[in-house]
Amino acid sequence: MFDLTTLADKPSEQELHQLAMKTVGDDLIAQGYEFVAVNSELKKDPQFVCKKEKQLIFIVVKATVYPANPKDYDQELLDKIKSHAEKYDASVCFAGVGFARADNYDLPLIKSKPYAINYEGLQDL
Repeated sequence: MFDLTTLADKPSEQELHQLAMKTVGDDLIAQGYEFVAVNSELKKDPQFVCKKEKQLIFIVVKATVYPANPKDYDQELLDKIKSHAEKYDASVCFAGVGFARADNYDLPLIKSKPYAINYEGLQDL
């Protein structure tokens, strides 16, 4: 039998994006990045425009759910962002954040259960 309570408890794409944004934002703060602009809207790239040591950096954030690899990115999208970044003499980084259910990665991710985060920092592109 299909359990509808699990569907209601499943995090939305926007909720996962917000968790990924918080994860990356906290990391950027800890590393001393200066925020120039933040765009938390889903599918509006880049999500962060930052400065560090006078270098402008565009950061694209993507949330994934296990078994997807958080380090995999959309090359076409990133090429588009790189082209835009060149106009501002900015570099581009990708921040993939993976989520999985903490008690068993193979079970569906739901809000009422603890989750694990797979984030290994920014990938320079």
